[in-house]
Amino acid sequence: MKKFNEAKELVAALEADADKFYNKANSAAGTRVRKGMQDLKNLAQAIRLEVQETKNKAN
Repeated sequence: MKKFNEAKELVAALEADADKFYNKANSAAGTRVRKGMQDLKNLAQAIRLEVQETKNKAN
């Protein structure tokens, strides 16, 4: 559950930069959003593996 909470916090942290990029045309904020989304992708993969491992141990 720790990694899931990290993912939620990461999305919340990216919200301000996403607003700057989409509504204020700040390209530097777009770069930060792209980096954050890559981090989110990697974190999501780690969560998927953790869930699969936990599920397999239960069987």
